[in-house]
Amino acid sequence: MKIAILGTRGIPNHYGGFEQFAEYLSLGLVERGHEVTVYNSNDHPYQESIWNEVKIIHCYDPENKMGPAGQFIYDFNCILDSRKRGFDIILQLGYTSSSIWGWLFPRKKTVITTNVDGLEWKRTKFSPKVKRFLKYAEKLGIKYSDYLISDSIGIQDYLKATYQKESLYIPYGADLFTHPDKSCLKKYGVEMQQYSMLIARLEPENSIEMILDGVVQAEQYEKFLVIGKHETKFGTYLKDKFKGYDNIIFVGGVYDINVLNNLRHFSRLYFHGHTVGGTNPSLLEAMASQALIAANKNIFNESILEDDAFYFENAKDVAELLNNTNKGDYQSAIESNNKKIVQTFSWEHIVDLYEQHFNSIIYECRK
Repeated sequence: MKIAILGTRGIPNHYGGFEQFAEYLSLGLVERGHEVTVYNSNDHPYQESIWNEVKIIHCYDPENKMGPAGQFIYDFNCILDSRKRGFDIILQLGYTSSSIWGWLFPRKKTVITTNVDGLEWKRTKFSPKVKRFLKYAEKLGIKYSDYLISDSIGIQDYLKATYQKESLYIPYGADLFTHPDKSCLKKYGVEMQQYSMLIARLEPENSIEMILDGVVQAEQYEKFLVIGKHETKFGTYLKDKFKGYDNIIFVGGVYDINVLNNLRHFSRLYFHGHTVGGTNPSLLEAMASQALIAANKNIFNESILEDDAFYFENAKDVAELLNNTNKGDYQSAIESNNKKIVQTFSWEHIVDLYEQHFNSIIYECRK
């Protein structure tokens, strides 16, 4: 099959979840003999046209000049280019800035399948006007897709209830982390199980302020690492609010998966505050890294972690967890999460599910 992946800033990953997903999926499909193309922003750090046998097409992306509005132009350019490539399948990741151009997708021989991702219009950072647009964009994304993929049961249920649309549930993936190396900790000034942490985009809906309020309320001096790009308006707000607490360390973005896995593995508690979206890749990676997880209590997180994590709803809950939790007492939960990774969320299994999905829809279209 000739497959294209649109909707990311590109691979190898230098940004976030969709980019990580595109990286693993494209590699897995190439290994199975398919021709895979990933669309990259023109200013992506990787400028070659081939990456590990995955074809790369760079399209003009003015986001660094125009801000978020530039994403619409980038997606427009990617879709226009895809019209001349003769792809069998286009996998569109997300819909936020692409769905208004959905009518331009090639249709004569190409099947469009969309990974719907999270409910963007619920993000608290957006104004009511922007939320209304995102809700409209979601509707267009559904309209212009031949098939839908949900990365969580919660998203699958939402699409069925809201649009009466069936979608295929395929979560993200992760691989067990089996070679920890504590030497990675030195750079960050921490020691094994003597720090806690979070990894997230510094956005309000990721509960970061709530978690850090809990760190302050805990009144302890254990280091707390905040990993995520913080050169944003909200990031600046957080750094200013918590600048008086030396144990709260804003690390910035870290994209080396080995370093991230080691930090998660050796932490005492890993906080996952995401409230909007489906199966978040960083959550699966934390499970695969043998982290003890404290997650925001919501359907997306509970459907993955079940009883094998702690849950918090406010800063007081966070403080109590920090003051009363010993990682060594909860090895059964960690081992249970490892089993989930192997049995349900391994990358090999996820790539298999996508390949089966692509084969089935090509078969349907050619009957």
